[in-house]
Amino acid sequence: MGRARVFIRRGLLVIVGLFLIAQVIPYGRAHTNPPIVAEPKWDSPATRALAKRACFDCHSNETTWPWYSHVAPTSWFLQSHVDDGRQRLNFSEWNKPYRAASKASREIKSGGMPLTSYLLMHADAHLSETEKADLERGLDASLGSAAPK
Repeated sequence: MGRARVFIRRGLLVIVGLFLIAQVIPYGRAHTNPPIVAEPKWDSPATRALAKRACFDCHSNETTWPWYSHVAPTSWFLQSHVDDGRQRLNFSEWNKPYRAASKASREIKSGGMPLTSYLLMHADAHLSETEKADLERGLDASLGSAAPK
């Protein structure tokens, strides 16, 4: 029993040490929200409201950075997702071309978006089937032919 207790104690010390060391790695703390340059011409305020609920944290410059986004390694994961999301489709920089714009409604319909990991921490991003259908239609109407070239 004594050996097991020593092993567990040392293991916990190693885990705590690694956690503390991870906090000094600078990646994941550049929580910027650049200015909004241009938004799509939304077909309705309801479409924008649904997109804001389910998409804007990763696909706009209006990201809400929760407290845990400042704690590694979670900060690394979140920063990576926001960087990737903004690169693929950014509703706040609609003056740039986004190939993903034409696929946005299909991602929602297939369940690919919002990401399950995002939904776990953001209950308000869960959309009802009706809301999903409304968002899909709204995105098609707003982004379909209006997507920047």
